[in-house]
Amino acid sequence: MKRLLSKLHSIRVARARNAQRGMTLLEIMIVLAILALVMGLVVGPRVMKMFGESHVDIARATVKKFAYEAYPSWSASHPEKACPEKLEDLNEYMNGKDINDPWGNPYKMMCGQSLPPGAKGLAVTSAGEDGKEGTPDDIKSWE
Repeated sequence: MKRLLSKLHSIRVARARNAQRGMTLLEIMIVLAILALVMGLVVGPRVMKMFGESHVDIARATVKKFAYEAYPSWSASHPEKACPEKLEDLNEYMNGKDINDPWGNPYKMMCGQSLPPGAKGLAVTSAGEDGKEGTPDDIKSWE
């Protein structure tokens, strides 16, 4: 009887061992594919939105730097002139910054008679993501 019980016990242990086998490579690949799909659908759009917002932040900082840092420095160096002839004249005070916004469109400078209401000294604008002036996404140094 002991022998029979011992044999039954060894059979149960062997079955339990077989039932606890690990995951196959295919099962692991399926889990990874599901995780990649979820990351692409949930995390991807959020990351892309953050990149878009960073373009706006960069453009906003640049127009303000042109108007409130580069222009006063230029003005102090050129007391005989009220306005620079072109925006490139301020690059010397911008550490060689490009005169194009993050979307590749040129910044627009307004000075003197063309100065918009609310702006003082020099005004700089970016047409924004759509590249068209006068739309709600425009970025202005005086706002």
